[in-house]
Amino acid sequence: MVVESDGEQGKNLYMKGICIQGGIRNANQRVYPVNEIGRAVKTLNDQVTGGYSVLGEVDHPDDLKINLDRVSHMITEMWMDGPNGYGKMKILPTPMGNLVRTMLESGVKLGVSSRGSGNVKEDGSGEVTDFEIITVDVVAQPSAPGAYPTPIYEHIMNTRGGYKAFLTAQEVQGDAKAQKYLKESLLKIIGGLQ
Repeated sequence: MVVESDGEQGKNLYMKGICIQGGIRNANQRVYPVNEIGRAVKTLNDQVTGGYSVLGEVDHPDDLKINLDRVSHMITEMWMDGPNGYGKMKILPTPMGNLVRTMLESGVKLGVSSRGSGNVKEDGSGEVTDFEIITVDVVAQPSAPGAYPTPIYEHIMNTRGGYKAFLTAQEVQGDAKAQKYLKESLLKIIGGLQ
């Protein structure tokens, strides 16, 4: 796990990586064209940046409804990189979120799977059109072969002196010698986190 920071009450755990793969046949025999994924990822990310909470669950339910008693995480960002849709999901302190946290901290490799709606062409190609991502769920076996995000802790401002270092950096902006010393010191601290 990579250690990074946010929040005074402790470290927040995130999963970050591929959420959906474009242009390949997945385990469900579906093919999501890259342009369909790109549009769906942009729409979902626009919701997130617009202040909408996009929540995800452990395992896929039978419908598109979000069940609050099964929520484990919140999507904080989605983006495209090549043919794939990537995401960052914050693990929440809910019963299901704590289950996910315990598994990840115990070394369990968890995957993710997008949950959405679309039309599958009836020509046998498995190609999906009019795709819309509702959320991304945590699953044991994702249908996309590469959808195993990396667990990370965001933990730089939370380290001993992390916020103080940030304030010091702001104070010495005009002093090149002080900036050089601060940079060297911070690199040593960051190196010790890994």
